[in-house]
Amino acid sequence: MLNNIKNDASSRMQKCVDVLKSELMKLRTGRASAALLDHIRVDYYGSEVPLSQAAQVSVEDARTIQVQAWDKGLVSVIEKAIMTSDLGLTPNTAGQTIRINIPPLTEQRRKELAKVVKSEAENAKVAIRNVRRDANQAIKELVKNKDISTDDEKRGETEIQKLTDQFVAKVDEASAAKEKELLSM
Repeated sequence: MLNNIKNDASSRMQKCVDVLKSELMKLRTGRASAALLDHIRVDYYGSEVPLSQAAQVSVEDARTIQVQAWDKGLVSVIEKAIMTSDLGLTPNTAGQTIRINIPPLTEQRRKELAKVVKSEAENAKVAIRNVRRDANQAIKELVKNKDISTDDEKRGETEIQKLTDQFVAKVDEASAAKEKELLSM
């Protein structure tokens, strides 16, 4: 029973870390990355689809992303979706190829993005702590129902705390790496 609670908590905490990493991938760092456009959706003949299903997204060089539309009719739709996104990028179109130049970040913008990274990391830590709380409540329920002893309760809570510490360290590691990437340009 304790193993089930521990495994569930571990998988939920890992999901928190994965969500943080995907959120950090969306942040623009001044370097071109195909992941920057992952969250953009385009209207593909009446249905909203991710950009990657309507075009090939690749990195041309350190400051340029190239988007090759599968269909010529989608070029203007893709261009509009990129312009209206929250990225603040302006696409340049030549035939079926759209090029997006990534401008270098100003010092002020880097500091703002570093704050966003810290905020996202704190949100992930809160989510991990919520998982810990849920796991500890489940353990207390088992004690209340007399399914486990108080010694097992203490051991279970200690293991859950160790898991929490491990995943919080992973969050700190991911956010520190992103901050370093942002501020080292």
